[in-house]
Amino acid sequence: MLGFGLAIEPQLWALIFVMVRVGSAFVAAPVFGNLSVPLPVRVALSGAIGVLVLASHPIQPPAQIFAVTTFLSVAAEALVGLALGFVLQIAFAAPLVAGEVIGGSMGIGFANMLDPNSGRSSPAIGQFLSVMLTLLFLSLDGHLVLVDMILRSYTALPPGAAWLATGQMRDIAMFGGYTFLAGLLLALPVGFLLLCLNLVVGMLSRSAPALNLFAVGLPASLAVGVVSLAIAFPAMGDYMQVMIREALAATSSLVLG
Repeated sequence: MLGFGLAIEPQLWALIFVMVRVGSAFVAAPVFGNLSVPLPVRVALSGAIGVLVLASHPIQPPAQIFAVTTFLSVAAEALVGLALGFVLQIAFAAPLVAGEVIGGSMGIGFANMLDPNSGRSSPAIGQFLSVMLTLLFLSLDGHLVLVDMILRSYTALPPGAAWLATGQMRDIAMFGGYTFLAGLLLALPVGFLLLCLNLVVGMLSRSAPALNLFAVGLPASLAVGVVSLAIAFPAMGDYMQVMIREALAATSSLVLG
């Protein structure tokens, strides 16, 4: 117990114990883990979902707070929550990879902007694709699916037996390669057209050595890149929906089993 001698003390300790897994998932998950989401909002959401968990699952927190077993249980809860959010976050890194590929091919790799989600500089095209992926994630009720998986995790991995197996941790680490695969597939329509343009410009430079490639190639790359983005955007949006569904399915299968 907390040692305050209050009647509400057991329920409060149970709520704090439950909030460890929920809060860890929100720290690592997309949307909830953005720097633009204030810390009090995350704590309030964790507490609200913790109340739902206590109402639907018979949670028995450790009897003593300052004990080795309690610290291990808290670490296990945090590990499960971080795993739930991290698998989803892997898919949200794919637009940044696609933005690097497209921006480098268009010759605007230097065009960076501050990412409000991470607080770091990222390519402008990657930032645009990340915003699009976030909007699709919310439109597909991905945030509600994440909350549902957190609730179901207390049945699949109850407190006290929540350590992830070695095979699960290895599979989660191997799933990190999905970021590069999804990013390259997302950039494929635009990247292929820009590659064809570079081949044409290369042949022109061989046939006309006096041609100023910077005066011809860069405007052509920008024009082809913008036009191909506009044409391929519906297909890219469809693939982003596939990415979200695959990430949610991977979160359920890799973490919850």
